[in-house]
Amino acid sequence: ARILTSSTFWNSVRVTFSYAFLAVTIETILGVIIAFLLNTETLMAKIFKPFLLMPLMIAPLISTLIWRLMMSPEFGVLNYFLSFFGQRNFPWATSPDTALFTVLLVEEWTFTPFIALLVLAGLKALPREPFEAALVDGSSKWFTLRNITFPLLTPYIAIAVIFRLIDSLRQFDIVFGMTKGGPGDTLMNFQVYGYTSTF
Repeated sequence: ARILTSSTFWNSVRVTFSYAFLAVTIETILGVIIAFLLNTETLMAKIFKPFLLMPLMIAPLISTLIWRLMMSPEFGVLNYFLSFFGQRNFPWATSPDTALFTVLLVEEWTFTPFIALLVLAGLKALPREPFEAALVDGSSKWFTLRNITFPLLTPYIAIAVIFRLIDSLRQFDIVFGMTKGGPGDTLMNFQVYGYTSTF
């Protein structure tokens, strides 16, 4: 009864679902774009494919700590680069206005490759016959993309989205490592709320 009448609890519900929706939407868009860019036999695509695995090889909490160091107001490299554009001491995770953006930035860097790899695998597994038939019929690239590629690719995208949605709803490492649910209760999602309530 106390939990269900708690404004902090309902705030954590809002934060959890809005965070998951934003994270998965951005990851899906970026992941699909990256997969299409890498689905070629160009030299650039061959060079970048191995690098796509790098964020997945690092534990999310370690990634978060690295990003926290890079965003540090005293010696962070990101603020140093932003100073060239006239932006000094960007607040990153210390301001309620930029905390969600900051955590989403780390989330996207860490997990967009996961969706990109699944979609890329899907692209490689698509049957060649429909594309050959469309080419013979003189279909445009846009028509082929819209009416053949995306319908065939939908199951792969759906699987990637479901996996990432489940993972984003139970996100703890990045949110806690970067902000501990703050500033205030700005990013107090289910997991961080449960953790802090336990102690």
